[in-house]
Amino acid sequence: MTKQNKNRLAAFGLFSVLSSGLIGCGVQSNTSEVSVQATASVQQSALNIGKQAANWQVNHLDNLDYIAKRYHNATKDPKNWIQAAFYIGLSEWTKTVNDGELISHIDQVAKAENYGLRMHRKTHADDHAIGQTYLWLTEQTGNHEAYKPIQQLFDDILANPPQVGLKMEEEKKTRFAFEGPCQDRWCWSDALFMAPRTWLKLSNVTGNPKYFEYADKEFWATVDYLFSEEYGLFYRDSRYFELKSDNGKPVFWSRGNGWVFAALPLIINDLPQDHPSRDRYIELYKKNAAGLLRAQNPNGYWPASLLDPNKVKTPEVSGTGFITYGLAWGVNNGILTEAKYKSAVLNGWRAIEQAIEPDGRVNWVQQVGKSPDPVKKSDTQLYGVGAVLLAAAEMSKWQG
Repeated sequence: MTKQNKNRLAAFGLFSVLSSGLIGCGVQSNTSEVSVQATASVQQSALNIGKQAANWQVNHLDNLDYIAKRYHNATKDPKNWIQAAFYIGLSEWTKTVNDGELISHIDQVAKAENYGLRMHRKTHADDHAIGQTYLWLTEQTGNHEAYKPIQQLFDDILANPPQVGLKMEEEKKTRFAFEGPCQDRWCWSDALFMAPRTWLKLSNVTGNPKYFEYADKEFWATVDYLFSEEYGLFYRDSRYFELKSDNGKPVFWSRGNGWVFAALPLIINDLPQDHPSRDRYIELYKKNAAGLLRAQNPNGYWPASLLDPNKVKTPEVSGTGFITYGLAWGVNNGILTEAKYKSAVLNGWRAIEQAIEPDGRVNWVQQVGKSPDPVKKSDTQLYGVGAVLLAAAEMSKWQG
């Protein structure tokens, strides 16, 4: 075990002391002092890991040898969803720590792409995700040219909105990288991370509510279709409504739920305080938080198959990172006040700590997919780093 990981575990030992309220041989602790120490320890851990993970990934964008070759083409495109998810996490981290060098990096990448989008799938949510970063740059720098391509595309969509249903039916392979015709809309859980916040940010920077009016309507259509009130979890898409795991339980994919659960704080943070849908987003957030809380493993990770932890027994960091971020946000903002949520966050953060190499490399990231699949320690991907950076940004403000 490295010295760094020993320090991380020692820090978590302080969390355990806090939760028990005891020090030494049954002597009551000074709770206030221990609480301050524990909070500071968590915040410092988050600052260390966020910095290491961000720097490692930024320094490894030009050579993808650490990723299976079959994913290279999708990963190397800065406009694709894989890098977009990383940059969403990186921008939140950068804003939190006010890192000027990282802001310059993000700005340079966006300019090199001419703030462009992948236009061969104009309606596909995955290809709208990078727009969040372009719009974030507008917010940070005042550069209104950064969102012009996404605005033009969204105006085109609003002029001729898709009319397909949300049932996932097989695409006849006439279009590249569409699973089904319904992906002209947001018919799979991942889409709720990729697209709605882009539309919201566009409304915010332009002052025109029409963009988020469309997105708000489409968001809730997807929620009404894919969210299980019984389990408090999201089906990945309609193909999973009747699908059963090895133990006969419904299949709820960890990262699929993580996508939505991470999107909710990001959306709520950007929503105007008086927006009529705000309370509805918060209520959905609390329902999803309760469902996810019940699924956490004793080791702090969320299993790849949320209701069947034996399906994939190894750690999985992308789902765990997104979920830890979402729960930490709820605790920090006074929405999740019960002690069980605070414990879940601390356990989730400890799990993330154990998955990060001392140089910042993120391990145990399930590869590109749409269901609970096997994971190896050496598996990593940029969206997994994005999840860790979201969690680190929130944990650096930990108020538990």
